[in-house]
Amino acid sequence: MTESASATSAPEGSGTADIPDTGSTSTHLAFGVDVGGSGIKGGVVDLDTGELVGERFKVLTPRPATPDAVAGGVAEVVGHFGWTGPVGITLPGVITDGVMRTAANVDKSWIGTDVYALFSERLGGRQVSVLNDADAAGMAEDAHGAGRGVDGVVMLLTFGTGIGSAILINGTLVPNTELGHMHIGKKEAEHQASSRIKEEKGWSYEKWTEKVSEVLSTYEALFWPKLFIAGGGISRKSDKWIPLLTNSTPVVPATLLNTAGIVGAAMAVSRGLKT
Repeated sequence: MTESASATSAPEGSGTADIPDTGSTSTHLAFGVDVGGSGIKGGVVDLDTGELVGERFKVLTPRPATPDAVAGGVAEVVGHFGWTGPVGITLPGVITDGVMRTAANVDKSWIGTDVYALFSERLGGRQVSVLNDADAAGMAEDAHGAGRGVDGVVMLLTFGTGIGSAILINGTLVPNTELGHMHIGKKEAEHQASSRIKEEKGWSYEKWTEKVSEVLSTYEALFWPKLFIAGGGISRKSDKWIPLLTNSTPVVPATLLNTAGIVGAAMAVSRGLKT
């Protein structure tokens, strides 16, 4: 492992020798970086398959996770691959008109930051796309994962500390939906049905899925989705709880998991997506 001023590098996979033409601007390859509360990870993505080309490389998210410190971590990840083309980046917050409006699991100094200017400058003036992390995961799952081939409205919901959300309509992203903050009854959805609430209250899967079903029923009435995709760590135990749901819309577990954010970020920059 190597050390940087802001993070500890943690390479994963086979190494850069297996990655072809990492400076390429080919429409078939793109670069994505997923910024999370604990790690900043990235890699080269084959846009035809939604798979990583070679390794995934990760550095620890700096503490405090200020804009400048995180931008340094992103630059380290990109530099590891020698990638010189455009870069897609996810962040845990709402981004509109290129400005961060909320900040989850990163420093509050992100709020009001022009994220396009920040990352483009740190990466030598190159083109960047920056989007919400759940939106990126939703794009990836819709195109290359559990939602592949499904027309109409597809919704990704990530169950964790809160409930993240992404809505795709025939493959087109509706950004920054933040459905976990929707009030259902007297409380926000994520204060009723996140996996954090399940753990805090010591609920069984049966009790928890009653709450999840109520939340999904509200989303069904508003959006009429063809498919719900369940993400987050608890999706790895989907066999224990998805069969207990009572909703009419099919619910399936996410399939891309740890690579979804990277893949979605790469897709976003390949499309020139701006949020």
